[in-house]
Amino acid sequence: MNDPVSDPVSGAEDGPTDAPLRTWRRLADTAVLLDGFHALKHAVRFGADVPVAVTADRTAALALADDLAPDVRDRLADLLQEVPQETYRTLVPRPHPTAVAALAVRPSRAAQLAVLAHTPRTAPVVVLDNPRNLGNAGAVIRLAAGFGATGVVTTGTLDPWHPTVVRGGAGLHFATAVEHLEVADLPPGPLFALDPEGDDIRGLKLPDDAVLAFGSERSGLSTELRARADHLLSLPMRPQVSSYNLATSVAMTLYHWSLGAS
Repeated sequence: MNDPVSDPVSGAEDGPTDAPLRTWRRLADTAVLLDGFHALKHAVRFGADVPVAVTADRTAALALADDLAPDVRDRLADLLQEVPQETYRTLVPRPHPTAVAALAVRPSRAAQLAVLAHTPRTAPVVVLDNPRNLGNAGAVIRLAAGFGATGVVTTGTLDPWHPTVVRGGAGLHFATAVEHLEVADLPPGPLFALDPEGDDIRGLKLPDDAVLAFGSERSGLSTELRARADHLLSLPMRPQVSSYNLATSVAMTLYHWSLGAS
């Protein structure tokens, strides 16, 4: 086990073992917070650059790796440095049950945009049009990664790399392209927007290069995105049921695409 690292708040240094905390303090304002074991596991699995990772219980964290992530266990063993519980709590806004946290380098915007713009695509791009709920956005990114979508784009004011979004996405931002764009700059491809007044999705096969747009949880599609849509689609829904959760709508749509994917 690594020697515990001293508490940065107390100011006590412990020689070279304090290096992870110095790295954390240096990168905290610009790096992506990986909050919890599963976020770190996924980020490492999908090639994230992780300069620093800490845990309040290294033995427990590596036991999780043995059970849940043997493919990256050795990498996690190299990364994880143990710190006192009180030190760990100063590094995160809300302690995770696994007592693991790390910082990752955010992928370059240019690289992400290149992935989104590349054609031909083999899987759709998901667009969240002016989303408001950080947790919902994270759940959608997790879904998109699971389905192998090309990426997730947000419009409006929500930052898709906000720590709460990354927590909700369980670190799977690194498994798909995630960026913020204006509606006018959306990736190429036929734009299918989900709307209660649209055609039943069950009557249409979604192409691999589709751009799938979902409106805000409160107000639906923006006027600008609706005007750009090539097709309006609706999901099957029992009468008098108001709506589906955003992540549920995305899951249903991606599943429908997957049934006909080439």
